[in-house]
Amino acid sequence: MSSYNIGVVGATGLVGREMLNMLDKRDFPVKNLRLLASHRSVGKKLKFKGREIEVEELTKDSFSKGDKLDVALFSAGGGTSKEFAPYAAREGVFVIDNSSAWRMDDNCPLIVPEVNEIALKKEKKIIANPNCSTIQMVVVLAPLHRAAKIKRVVVSTYQAVSGAGIKAVEELEEQVKALSEGRKPRPMVFPHQIAYNCLPQIDVFLDNGYTKEEMKMVNETKKIMGDDSIQVTATCVRVPVVRAHSEAVNIETEKKLTAEEAISILEKAPGITVVDDISKLKYPLAVNAAYKEETFVGRLREDESIENGLNMWVVSDNLLKGAALNAVQIAESLVKNEYI
Repeated sequence: MSSYNIGVVGATGLVGREMLNMLDKRDFPVKNLRLLASHRSVGKKLKFKGREIEVEELTKDSFSKGDKLDVALFSAGGGTSKEFAPYAAREGVFVIDNSSAWRMDDNCPLIVPEVNEIALKKEKKIIANPNCSTIQMVVVLAPLHRAAKIKRVVVSTYQAVSGAGIKAVEELEEQVKALSEGRKPRPMVFPHQIAYNCLPQIDVFLDNGYTKEEMKMVNETKKIMGDDSIQVTATCVRVPVVRAHSEAVNIETEKKLTAEEAISILEKAPGITVVDDISKLKYPLAVNAAYKEETFVGRLREDESIENGLNMWVVSDNLLKGAALNAVQIAESLVKNEYI
């Protein structure tokens, strides 16, 4: 079996570490592994398959020296990706980028393997990993769209603080501790207190009144699904959960789908686990989805306010399927299609 030289850019961050974990857990055929990060992380050592690997500094020459990389998994922010991904691509390295830098670039595929693996092309070296909240939603929407053509999507998200990085997780933990001790919490990462609170703002506000996160869901959904006719509207909310995003999703379809038919379709779809037994109070929960690879869906019911509508509850680990896992699955698709 062939093996490949893999680089992880931003290896010391939350998602970077999960990329290493997914490469290991899924037994990706790694020949050599290089860890790249900013000069602040140089010399740090991370474990992979029982051995320690030292972090190198990311420079414009990183991809033209040392072990020639086949794939570079980027998780270091949009600015870093914009600066360094083109250097990797020029050296023939497939870049799988977790930032928003390339997602809406017409020359870069935006990939969720269960949905649009066919959009991968050997000559397209920079591949965008979609937004975490978009990924889990389209995994569920795609099989329903194929069966009944989705006309409109209304989604409200309940997103974990880990989506904003390790400092956001630490802020939630510190605020909970402060409140328990009678101290006033100090917001630093978020604009307001996040402990015991919900913030109807993720990322910055745009001129249309939506946040950047909400418009990511609108635009990325259409690109991934390959259908600009799908109307999408989103409200994205940060909640005091450490890990796993939850979403209330309402869809309107051209063809009638009963809840039972939708469940049957989703039970057969890749990457999805249906948890839907209200008689036993069984439905997807963030605490159960954390550290799991699947996307969970439940609370399937018909929308009684329109003729062809469905409501559902979708939950997935934002650091895994929403980021690191999806990136590694894209690398697996490159191997399967013999692009590397």
